[in-house]
Amino acid sequence: MSNETIETFVFFGIMGSGKGTQIKLLTDFLKVRNGKEVVYAGPGEGFRELINSGNYTGNIIKEFHDNGILVPDFITNSLFTNILISSLTDQKHLVVDGYPRAVAQSKNFEDLMKFYKRYNIKIIYINVKQEEAVKRNLSRGRKDDTEEGISRRIKMFFDDVVPSMEYFKGKSDYEMIDINGEQTIEEVHKEIISKLGFASN
Repeated sequence: MSNETIETFVFFGIMGSGKGTQIKLLTDFLKVRNGKEVVYAGPGEGFRELINSGNYTGNIIKEFHDNGILVPDFITNSLFTNILISSLTDQKHLVVDGYPRAVAQSKNFEDLMKFYKRYNIKIIYINVKQEEAVKRNLSRGRKDDTEEGISRRIKMFFDDVVPSMEYFKGKSDYEMIDINGEQTIEEVHKEIISKLGFASN
């Protein structure tokens, strides 16, 4: 794989999979490898800013969030698209997190990638069994990590997010990469680097 290649990576993983940690490790790896900038694109920060703003839209989004319901696609799509409009160039890697989370969003994502001439997109699934995910989340002790809350978010993951990932299976411009997320952080990172075809330094 050429050092000059500009790459696009889309991360999927159940809560507690360690996805955020692995995104940071891959981002750092890419920056060191060829000095190219990496655009991190995920609607999560946009949602937090809207909720914290206390404006009308933010208050409605908070209701969805508090009830464990997916925010309507048009909001999520607009937040994600705005990141690409403001930050993406043809000389920057793209790392996507928390999007798409519904099949309709996957179709929108596909259109965006065609528009930005992004091909050979890597879909990275950090695979952690449901029981392990529950155990990890309960051990974190966050106030919103009750068994009921965790169960609701896990159901949403399998009902909505997994189908949005599987939408890309068999598509010519997409490569599905399954990672064992029940290893150590370092072992997960090494498996990602290996399956992406990078030689680890």
